[in-house]
Amino acid sequence: MKQNQAGQEIIMLGDDAIGRGAIEAGISLATSYPGTPATQILEYIAHNFSGDVEWAVNEKVALETAIGASYAGKRAMCSMKHVGLNVASDPLMTAAYLGIKGGLVLAVSDDPGAYSSQNEQDSRFYAKFAKIPCLEPSDSQEAKDMTIMAFELSEQTGLPVMLRTVTRICHAYSPVTLG
Repeated sequence: MKQNQAGQEIIMLGDDAIGRGAIEAGISLATSYPGTPATQILEYIAHNFSGDVEWAVNEKVALETAIGASYAGKRAMCSMKHVGLNVASDPLMTAAYLGIKGGLVLAVSDDPGAYSSQNEQDSRFYAKFAKIPCLEPSDSQEAKDMTIMAFELSEQTGLPVMLRTVTRICHAYSPVTLG
């Protein structure tokens, strides 16, 4: 069987599964600012996607770039760690208020216990504050599937959708059936 063929079951890191879901969903652009536990999302996309991939100078710029693609009708994903969402909160609130055109998924990785971060933060409160949907996978398969679902939900509602994960999902391996 050819590697990474649809229907094949492989063991994937949660972050890689999110990247795979974004590719399967038909993204045009992926942006990020590096920070554990979210770094591997864009790394996976960069190694497996021939479209536009960008490391930004900070999380605000990463999200603004993804919002621009969405306003142009393209599907875009922006990924960051929880504290980066503080930096990106202004464009998040604006996009939630103005709405979007192409699917826009914001993958935010929280770090309960501050395993690889300077603090703990629950990003779901940002989703509630912005009045946007928030999906939270519990394993790698759900991470891939919910990423695809998040793009569909974003386009149905005209809103950015947050995909909130935690360190234990981002850095855990579990089986994923590829689409």
